[in-house]
Amino acid sequence: MQTQKVQAWQKYLDRTYLQKIVPPAIARIVAINSLIFFVCSSVRHLLFQSTALDLGYFDQAIYLISQGITPIVSFWGYHFMGGHADWILYGVAVFYKLYPSVYWLFAIQAISLSMGALPIWHLARQAGLNASQANTIALSYLLYPLLFNLNLFDFHPEVIALPLILTAVLAARADRVGWFTFCIVLILGCRDALSLTVAAMGFWLLVFEKKRQCGTIAILLGGIWFAIATQLVIPYFRPGGVESVARYGYLGTSLAEVVKNLFLKPWLILEKLFSIDTLFYVFLLVIPIAWGLSLRSLTPLVAALPTFVINILSESESQRNLVHQYSLPALPFLVLSVISAMAAGKGWIKNSRTIILWSLMAFLALAKYGFFWEKYLDRLDTWQATREAIAQVHSKGAVLTTSYIAPHLTHRPFLEYTNLVAPPTTLNQFDYVLLNLRHPGWASSLELANQVFQLAQKTPQFQLQYEHDQVYLFVKKD
Repeated sequence: MQTQKVQAWQKYLDRTYLQKIVPPAIARIVAINSLIFFVCSSVRHLLFQSTALDLGYFDQAIYLISQGITPIVSFWGYHFMGGHADWILYGVAVFYKLYPSVYWLFAIQAISLSMGALPIWHLARQAGLNASQANTIALSYLLYPLLFNLNLFDFHPEVIALPLILTAVLAARADRVGWFTFCIVLILGCRDALSLTVAAMGFWLLVFEKKRQCGTIAILLGGIWFAIATQLVIPYFRPGGVESVARYGYLGTSLAEVVKNLFLKPWLILEKLFSIDTLFYVFLLVIPIAWGLSLRSLTPLVAALPTFVINILSESESQRNLVHQYSLPALPFLVLSVISAMAAGKGWIKNSRTIILWSLMAFLALAKYGFFWEKYLDRLDTWQATREAIAQVHSKGAVLTTSYIAPHLTHRPFLEYTNLVAPPTTLNQFDYVLLNLRHPGWASSLELANQVFQLAQKTPQFQLQYEHDQVYLFVKKD
């Protein structure tokens, strides 16, 4: 009888402790949001809206790792570590060993983006806000349009870093150095550029949060990994060096030259900083959470400065919107600024219902949910034919196809998509050619698709195996 009472009491304590770590309300919100995100990204993929870049890129690399094959992304031409030194993919490959499926990536992305609400709740409570206020901030985070939009944009490993950044700040403020260091190491494995965010976060923790040990660790690890990744790892796997440097061509042709000209040619920087394009970018980032910002509570944004600078100076407009992944590292520190303002009694809206209404309006205005009944339905006329053609690709042989079909066939060592930059002149290296002449795909054209179609017809090794709704599958003869 006494033993049963002890066990019952222990069970109660365990449940109470768990509820403190994962409050039931937040657990439900995170679970529901994860499910919504997973369904949305899966439906997009099933509608042939995902692309070779970036879903096919990561899916093929992770699949090859899981099979013990050198993870060279065939349509890119290099080992994936030559891209962004994102070694976290080796950990993701564990799931592919259980069962190789691209849906693991959708699940990981959905859960990672949603899980950020949990450390945000604890950071709010740690700052002295009550449970209701913490719930409000967590919910407003989940309504931030970038999360929904990014979840639809294929897959990117830096989403794994989002909850880790927030957890690292939580650990630093609680003086949990071991957990902080563990989070930092994992963050660095998600993308090379995150090392700058980590170093800047270390400076913020050291100077403004007075967390000397954690701040020093972040500065050292961030700086060291940035040097190793950009000067050793990436050039080893891709001799051309850091590929994204091309987006800063007006500053130089190498990383060292770009960094040098940041100091030697300040007028180039000022032109970018004080432009309409930059103001609109900042407006997009701030407007969903403008209700809770205060000038006296912006110090966490020191850690987001590398992200802002990298995106503002880039010649690529994709780095200055709420659709792509480039602004994601800034989001944790925007939320931390809101928490700081609310804890100080600042921020110009304090009513929870009004805050949620504001966040909902921002979501409705800036989230791309409308794609599901507009843009994402433009290939329905060939949907069934494309599925039937894919089903007839029976082996792991080499495939040439379109960028939209590619993510459905990346579980093989060699695959390429039709690309205007490098149109194929021979089909000898392929076992299958799968084309959709109505929808030739991103980076292609109707003219290129017809050229490849005619080339397949003229190549005696190939025979037409499937044809319907202008979807054609050519198979190399035995």
